[in-house]
Amino acid sequence: MQVPAYRLSGPPPAEESVRHHVPGGCEDGGGIGRLIGYVVEAQPVEGTHLVQDTRGPRWRPLPSALRLGAAILALAGDRIRHPGRVQHIHIAGRGSTARKLILTAAARALGSTHLLHLHDFDYAADFIRRPAWQQRLIRHMFRRADRVVVLGERDRDTALGLLGVPADRVSILRNCVPDPGPPPARPDHRMCRIVFLGQLGPRKGVPELLAALAHPAMQGVPWRATLAGGGPVEDYRTEARRLGLGERVAMPGWLTEPQTRALCAGADILVLPSHGEGMAMAVLEGLAHGLAVVTTRVGAHGDVLEHDRTCLFVPVGDAEALAATLARLVRDPAQRRRIAEAGRALYLSDMAIHGYVRRLSDLHRDLAAPRHLQGDPA
Repeated sequence: MQVPAYRLSGPPPAEESVRHHVPGGCEDGGGIGRLIGYVVEAQPVEGTHLVQDTRGPRWRPLPSALRLGAAILALAGDRIRHPGRVQHIHIAGRGSTARKLILTAAARALGSTHLLHLHDFDYAADFIRRPAWQQRLIRHMFRRADRVVVLGERDRDTALGLLGVPADRVSILRNCVPDPGPPPARPDHRMCRIVFLGQLGPRKGVPELLAALAHPAMQGVPWRATLAGGGPVEDYRTEARRLGLGERVAMPGWLTEPQTRALCAGADILVLPSHGEGMAMAVLEGLAHGLAVVTTRVGAHGDVLEHDRTCLFVPVGDAEALAATLARLVRDPAQRRRIAEAGRALYLSDMAIHGYVRRLSDLHRDLAAPRHLQGDPA
């Protein structure tokens, strides 16, 4: 098949490009920003995926309002100059939904092709807590989107049941991470290294993780742990010292992507005892790096992971079960290796970045094609 000339000599036509609207952009957008950063890095042609910050590094009334205004102006500019450009709007609960109600209203008024990509640890619970008038607005927003993308079956049920989106306009697209390459050899006799990646806090299960690491089951076995992430780091360092973990647990704060890769390359176990997730980027990092993953059956985890094959599931909030599971893995390098190898194989088959970008591009082309073929006049 002949390759179109633009793929060899320049950026793609605007009709085949997409603008991602991300709170915080790639640098300050948390897991969403990191995901879209991976997409931008992996795009086959530069300029296919553009990124628009809709909030700023953190929410502040005036700066965030100005960022949102700039996103609306970008929408309008695209509609005039590049009418075929798809607007890919990333949404979560709380303030993100409020901003996206405004942004999607602008997209509808301008006639822009747009999709909503739902990233949230429990959007249904956030929706149910809202007053009836907000629920009506949110339902209208989701129903009027050209497509809704979700991370797994739970969120698909939310889109269909609570939000009333037609089934033919809901697509499941799981998260991904770049391939760090084959994992290094990990000798059985070495100190076992445990890593946690994520915002330090109760939702990610950090209190019970510390309690599990201090449990008697974890005494007398060779391990060290690194809990990497932002949040109240100093508070958790104080708690670790109180529990007698000061010598065995490090908390370096938020890590860059290269630092995260280096940490995972030297680790054996990835633990994420979350109370709520969509599809955790940390779990994908663990699978990609060939680590034995210990996590909870929340969000889309149960859709793709299998207990005692590609991961070990522990009950949410159960520090004792978490301690027993970690202690067993520390003592049993053969089990670690078996689970890590199966997890790495799962990652390569279903969660690698290039397959994700290909599926994403197919989705964008499907949305852009009708308007482009009809010669939509902007």
